[in-house]
Parts: sequence; C-alpha cells; structure tokens
Amino acid sequence: MGRRIYDKTTRELLKDMLKDFNLQPGVVFTGERAVAWFAQNYPKLKAGSIKAHLVQASTNDPSRLHHPSTNSTDDLLFRVASQEFRLYVPGQDPAPIQELIAGDTARQMEHHQDCGDEEFEADPATDPGSSEFLLERDLQRYLAENLSIIEPGLSLYVDEDGLRGLEYDAGGRRIDILAVDRNGGFVVCELKVSKGYDRVIGQTLRYMNWVTRELAEPNQSVRGFIICRNISEDLKLAACSIPNIQLYEYELKVAVTRVEPLAL
Repeated sequence: MGRRIYDKTTRELLKDMLKDFNLQPGVVFTGERAVAWFAQNYPKLKAGSIKAHLVQASTNDPSRLHHPSTNSTDDLLFRVASQEFRLYVPGQDPAPIQELIAGDTARQMEHHQDCGDEEFEADPATDPGSSEFLLERDLQRYLAENLSIIEPGLSLYVDEDGLRGLEYDAGGRRIDILAVDRNGGFVVCELKVSKGYDRVIGQTLRYMNWVTRELAEPNQSVRGFIICRNISEDLKLAACSIPNIQLYEYELKVAVTRVEPLAL
C-alpha cells in the first residue's frame, strides 16, 4: 500500500474539500476544480490519485467496486458526466452501488456511455454479456491477483487509501490493470481477449503518458504491457521501436481428470 504523505488520508481530505466548497444540492463541480483545490492546499498529491478518489466517492459509478475499501462513508457524490459531480442526495438519488450483481456488466457499460466516457464506445466484440466481454473481465481479475506470472515482482498498484489499480480511472477512461514493478515503476497493462492489432499501441501510450503526467514522480519509470490471445504482425511491427512497451500472449488451459466412483 502507498505511503501516507499528509497527516490525513486523501479520502479524509476529499471530505474536507467538500466542506470547503460548501456546495448546495444540485450544484455541479468538475474534477479539475477538485484537482486545483488539492494543488493549492496539498500540492504533493497527484492529480490522478485525486480523480480516482472522486470515482470511489461517486455512488453511481460501478468502478468504485474495484476498490475493496469502499464503504458507506464514501457515499458522497453523484457523477452527472465525465469529470462532473454533485453531492449525493439520499432518498432522491438511486441507492449507492455497493455490490456487483447479475446484469451489472450491462449497467456499467450503460453508465459509462451516459457519462460520455470515450473508452466505452460500442464494440460488438465486447458487448456486455458476450463471451469476449466476460472472458476479458475474468482474465483481468485473474491477472490482477497473479501479476508475478507476467514478471517477477510485479504487483497491483494500491494507494494509501486502498484504491486499487483495477479499471483505474484515467481521465474518464479506464486502465485495465495499473501495476508497479519490483523497482517501484508503474506498469500499464492493456488486455485484449482476441487478436491484438496495432491500434492498441496508441491506447497504451495514451495511458502511459497519463500516468506519467498524473501519478508518477519525476524519474519514476512507466512501462506498458499489451496482453492478447494472439499478437498480430502489425502490432509486432508497431511496437518494435518502442522499447518501454512489451507484448505478451496468453494461453488458457483446462485439464479434466476422470474420477472413479466409490465401489459398492
């Protein structure tokens, strides 16, 4: 878990910020306003971490559930658009999302599209409920708990408040897995359950540069891992001159062993 920079955690400081804003019900504020408040009062905190805490505090954002530490004390905000928030109003707004249930994958996609998240544009290969969509989520969860199989010493990023690098908010988009290596450098992991094409290079570089700008300390390394079932020749060519991006193929195996019944 990340070290605490100030006497209070970012989680606690977010509540102080809302008190300072003295918001009236229905009044909207932006993520940039929150970042500016922290820059003035707690300049050592990174913008990316602040935005991740806004996600955790948003009662209608399913991505908050990727952070196990989320509880009812975090039910502070209602997200009205990408990087736009207002105070949560109990009894008026829908009940806070507290757990994933059957069908929530569809609700999550619908929510991100309604909020204008560009990363969740329609894609038939990853529609909620499709085998590809479900496999990608299963693969994501498995790798997040077993990152050392990719590289020894690799682990999931966790900040001082327990916010985890799973579906990590990156300016309205989502990093599949944000990890740290044995030397403390960031690693952006982008997963594709089908064939990896060269366009994923641009997506990964965008996330890497976002982490460099919003989370990383000066001289802290940021690398990118692209993990696909099959790496296309175009992707291999596109990556050949980018030394801080590595390509991986995964293979799923299932073994079935016959078990004899008890003798009567």
